[in-house]
Amino acid sequence: MYQTTRRPESPVSIIGAGIAGAWQALLFAQAGHAVTLHERSDEGLTHATSHWAGGMLAPYCEAEVAEPIISRLGLRSLDIWRRELPDTPFNGSLVVALPRERNDFERFAKMTEGHQRLDAVGLAALEPSLEGRFREALFFPTEGHVEPRRVLPKLHERIRAAGGTIKFSSNVSASDLDGIVIDCRGLIARDEQPGLRGVKGEMILIETSEVQLARPVRLIHPRWPLYVIPREAGLFMLGATSIEAEDTGVSVRSALELLGAVYAVHPAFGEARIVEFGSGLRPAFPDNLPRIGVRGDRIAVNGLYRHGFLIAPALAELTLAYVERGQIDNEVMQCA
Repeated sequence: MYQTTRRPESPVSIIGAGIAGAWQALLFAQAGHAVTLHERSDEGLTHATSHWAGGMLAPYCEAEVAEPIISRLGLRSLDIWRRELPDTPFNGSLVVALPRERNDFERFAKMTEGHQRLDAVGLAALEPSLEGRFREALFFPTEGHVEPRRVLPKLHERIRAAGGTIKFSSNVSASDLDGIVIDCRGLIARDEQPGLRGVKGEMILIETSEVQLARPVRLIHPRWPLYVIPREAGLFMLGATSIEAEDTGVSVRSALELLGAVYAVHPAFGEARIVEFGSGLRPAFPDNLPRIGVRGDRIAVNGLYRHGFLIAPALAELTLAYVERGQIDNEVMQCA
């Protein structure tokens, strides 16, 4: 990192109230800036990518497939989540595998750190519902998870409490706004960032009282990992696929894969009630890495891919450091 000259204080407008924009608005408002957060949809954000996200805060697990920068940003973000929303569940996460995926399980263990190996007895003590289901597991005790549809309203409340303004159904462009403008529109920003593409992530929400889990469980899968993420009131989110397609909805193939995999985690899931199918398009650049692009008073934060909830707080911290101190993170920021 290096520093440039300090930028003058200015009103800050942020476009997009999903997870990236919400964290930008919160940190800037807390720093004393006059913040307005604009969102083109209504307060439900049902069309936003964040609405369909898993909300896993798992930097160690993501190291198996992601670049080191994701782990760096993710680990910093965990500290910010704990600081700003101390009730965030940090119960850790589990990785398990069926016997036929033993080699992949060992590969996962070698590619990641921050975990403890549990035998069958240790796994049962941690998650009684999984007693007798797996011979061993990897436990990542410092990881966490949030429920996107509950935590986004909390972040919006914190923004207002810090003096920020949120305008829903406000379809604005950067040219309509004065001062510093931070563009967090995700895939919609392709009008100015043509390198973006959409990567579809599908999810299924199920309900059962037959299984209780206190933390996300990741099942090693030959094509993609299955996440079983506990929600409140007996709900579980199943995800998530990463498909190079920009259509919406959940395919029959994906539904069969996800439901078959969760049945392998616990047969009781076979009697669960399906509550919802859905999918979101994650904004990604060709390298699948996030980017903060700076052109004068116009800043674009995008390309969070499948790591939005994991890295958004750290990206907001970097943007704030640039605006207030001229500090540049060369791994993430591009200045025109």
